[in-house]
Amino acid sequence: MYEIGHFINGEKVAGTSGRTANVYNPATGEVQATVALANDADLQAAIDSAKAAQPKWAATNPQRRARVFMKFVELLNQNMDELAVLISREHGKTIEDSKGDVIRGLEVCEFVIGIPHLSKSEFTEGAGPNIDMYSIRQPVGIGAGITPFNFPGMIPMWMFAPAIACGNAFILKPSERDPSLPIRLAELMIEAGLPAGILNVVNGDKSAVDGVLAHPDIAAVSFVGSTPIARYVYGTAAANGKRAQCFGGAKNHMIIMPDADLDQAANALMGAGYGSAGERCMAISVAVPVGEETANRLIEKLTPMIESLRIGPYTDEKADMGPVVTKEAQARILGLIDKGVEEGANLVVDGRGFKLQGYEDGYFVGGCLFDNVTPDMEIYKTEIFGPVLSVVRAKNYEEALDLPMKHEYGNGVAIYTRDGDAARDFASRINIGMVGVNVPIPVPLAYHSFGGWKSSAFGDLNQHGTDSIKFWTRTKTVTSRWPSGIKGGAEFSIPTMK
Repeated sequence: MYEIGHFINGEKVAGTSGRTANVYNPATGEVQATVALANDADLQAAIDSAKAAQPKWAATNPQRRARVFMKFVELLNQNMDELAVLISREHGKTIEDSKGDVIRGLEVCEFVIGIPHLSKSEFTEGAGPNIDMYSIRQPVGIGAGITPFNFPGMIPMWMFAPAIACGNAFILKPSERDPSLPIRLAELMIEAGLPAGILNVVNGDKSAVDGVLAHPDIAAVSFVGSTPIARYVYGTAAANGKRAQCFGGAKNHMIIMPDADLDQAANALMGAGYGSAGERCMAISVAVPVGEETANRLIEKLTPMIESLRIGPYTDEKADMGPVVTKEAQARILGLIDKGVEEGANLVVDGRGFKLQGYEDGYFVGGCLFDNVTPDMEIYKTEIFGPVLSVVRAKNYEEALDLPMKHEYGNGVAIYTRDGDAARDFASRINIGMVGVNVPIPVPLAYHSFGGWKSSAFGDLNQHGTDSIKFWTRTKTVTSRWPSGIKGGAEFSIPTMK
């Protein structure tokens, strides 16, 4: 049993609210830690620390800010095994999956090492008579990130790396379900040379979120979570005069054309649908085979693969996936599977009864496969966020395309085909933010941006890539003319470049 507090002004501190939440071992169902839940005083201490440190950090030249991230990347690689265990013991995902979590965050830290170039702006000599014009990108001041349980390493780094590289201070409010890794990341940032106060970690629940959204000293907020909360955060942040980017739920489709390599497609569906027990916002949860023959062959291939999934605790090096994160998540997933059966979908592989010897109280759900799912069913409309794959059969390409086009969510989508014309048409027409062509989880690399469309995202700028530099900075445009170039008297009409 261990206790987790906050990280404020460069050190671990205990909470002052007297409120805590339990942190569970998802494989056993046992309480393994308690985490402090912040009150207004805890949040204010973090903001005071950030406010005091940020001006000097903003004045630090970008090369020196980049060097902090060079060292941080080195430390992430050196401590990879430890960081993966911190994730797995609280989230439940496999060690290799946890390493992937850290690596995809590390890649954004590598990207922001280029901040001297990324933060350059524009200059026009002679924009008018003896007039020069240039723009400056300046930090917003104090930014905040509210992150989910499913990627406790990657998503915090997607937020704080570009924010801090741009010269901001940052308040991170991670998920209270797996809070150990974010604090360890903050410690490593200090070890890498980041000044105290620039990165603070405040653990908490909705009270902490509301505190972040209401505080006048926080200028910008980034959020990842469910769509209802994304809408709430975006609306509340805007009402309080804050810049916001908020990313919500998903229902990612994979269209399998008749000409696709079905072995390749089936393998892709296994990894994308059941990796991390389906607890990914970019998980493929809907397979759309085109034509009855394609659908029958796909079901035939998937069924034994799902039945043979190796499910276990993170300490099992051979496990394909672990438990889901909490008992409540397990109950919700099982309830949605029951609903799918009630609505008439064919449950080809039923993982509801899965039990692991020695881990009977763990939050395990076996892999499930539904066939003959229709768009009016709850399991099609809702993000299940568990190891459940739904097959929706389409008669032809246009019918298949229509499914993700009409769905509420627009995070990710994929097509498996050998036909370049079909792939190009699909990528051009689909109204989804991230598209994979023979790629099942099309999460862009760090130098491109991550973000969905429709009810999957709120805000104009995406995460990482050049969008992140724009989000965490404000543009100031300077028009200059020196006295030797000023002739004549007062001008009362609006200035123009005559």
